Amino acid sequence: MASEKRKIKQILGRVDKIDFPELHLKSIDVKIDTGAYTSAIHCSKIREEEGKLYCVFESKGHPNFNGKAVTFEDYSLTDVKSSNGYKENRYKIKTTTVFFGKSYKINLTLSTRDDMKFPVLIGRQFLKQKFLVDVDLENQSFNCTSNEYSHSIT
Repeated sequence: MASEKRKIKQILGRVDKIDFPELHLKSIDVKIDTGAYTSAIHCSKIREEEGKLYCVFESKGHPNFNGKAVTFEDYSLTDVKSSNGYKENRYKIKTTTVFFGKSYKINLTLSTRDDMKFPVLIGRQFLKQKFLVDVDLENQSFNCTSNEYSHSIT
């Protein structure tokens, strides 16, 4: 039997600050949630029109949400079950996020998270086969990359 190469996984803490370049969002507070399957991002204004999804990422409680409008042509609807068992139909987008200076594709459901401390929740679907989570740690990606990586987003 051939030996299988084990991929070394980066270690994340329970919270971090990451970038979403395609959404024009920089240093966004995220909660790493191994109890959640999907990942979600706060979106305050969502409008579907003529096969396009129009979104505005702004929030009074989260100053790094800049209020820029973003248009998606590739999106879908999906059912998401909350921790209390309530099922909600949400829009799902595909975009890019940056952890430890490396870009990753991510699926995000759009949700109103104004009343939540963290505007973004990163779930197991994204974490699997890439990261391990140590709940004693915080801001592993942000602290590592703030010294090595240029956070240039235009």
